[in-house]
Amino acid sequence: MRSRILSTVMLCIMISSCGSITSTPTVEITETATPSTELTPVDLQTGYGVKGSWFELYFTDPVDPFSSQATGGVDGPLVAAINAARLSVDVAAYSLTLNSVRNALLNAHDRGVTVRMAMESTNMDSSDVEILLEAGISIIGDEQDGLMHDKFMVIDKSEVWLGTMNFTDSGAYDDNNTMMRILSTRMAENYTKEFEEMFLDNSFGENTTPETPHPTLTIDSTRVDTFFSPDDGVASQIATVLSNAEESIHFLAFSFTSNDLGDIVREKAEDGLTVKGVMDEEQISSNQGTEFDPFKQAELSVRIDGIEGQMHHKIFIIDESIVVIGSYNFSQSAETRNDENLLIIYNPAIAQQFLMEFERVWKVAHE
Repeated sequence: MRSRILSTVMLCIMISSCGSITSTPTVEITETATPSTELTPVDLQTGYGVKGSWFELYFTDPVDPFSSQATGGVDGPLVAAINAARLSVDVAAYSLTLNSVRNALLNAHDRGVTVRMAMESTNMDSSDVEILLEAGISIIGDEQDGLMHDKFMVIDKSEVWLGTMNFTDSGAYDDNNTMMRILSTRMAENYTKEFEEMFLDNSFGENTTPETPHPTLTIDSTRVDTFFSPDDGVASQIATVLSNAEESIHFLAFSFTSNDLGDIVREKAEDGLTVKGVMDEEQISSNQGTEFDPFKQAELSVRIDGIEGQMHHKIFIIDESIVVIGSYNFSQSAETRNDENLLIIYNPAIAQQFLMEFERVWKVAHE
């Protein structure tokens, strides 16, 4: 634990010498913006955390022996945020079996906070969901062939929690996952709009329309683009940033079956860029059309994850300065059928944190 904290602190010292935080309101993107770089470590019993002026970033650590105790992990900060909610908590959850989150939502409801949920219908039969329903919390299912695959919360219409982590015990402790907290009312407007399309309008999957209020934001000098699937053509957005890569592409992919994105990755490797990736073993074995075999045939540096749980990330890191992160797997289903969300973040300091996670996953992976 101490070595982990010290390594994170050393990174903070190195990157803080490159600039300082200036607290500014969310504004439109400008060409002269310089992203903030000063980060502070967040101590967790199991997992990794860091925070900046407008965000917190968390990674699970399934190889830590403490993870088997299913306590002290990345769900702690999320629960604390729910416990601090005063007005509202909106939840879009593919699944929910994490008792700490369930109890926090129950407590919020009991003290008068408005709690609303939209879920994947096939995952609503868990005892945790039944307890929430019995308490009077409103939960709507998608009732669609595609998946309601989102994993986000909007708290008090002022902050958003999002990432790859399902709100489950395995998601928080057995699997590789990312969770990010963004403190921005405009980002909250984006996700509230998406949530209410589902919860109020009963619009899921292909029935939704592109109506994101602020698709491009600058938050404290960092550009953040927001996309929702299937209405925003997410694959083309990812393709654009991959095509513009000049030095390197790193990826962590639970499911990677998109031929178009795979082609771009291979082309960039042929052009001499550094390309490295880790993919989930179970998905490699079960997915039809997985890109793993074509990557290996092209002699790319791609490994199979080395943990018992799922390597559940859906991440691209481009030129060590741009991060693609969200619930969106690199697949046709994510592009055309499922409800998904995705951010493209332009910030070298944030990218370095994701590169550190990449190296942790890479270290235990195998050929």
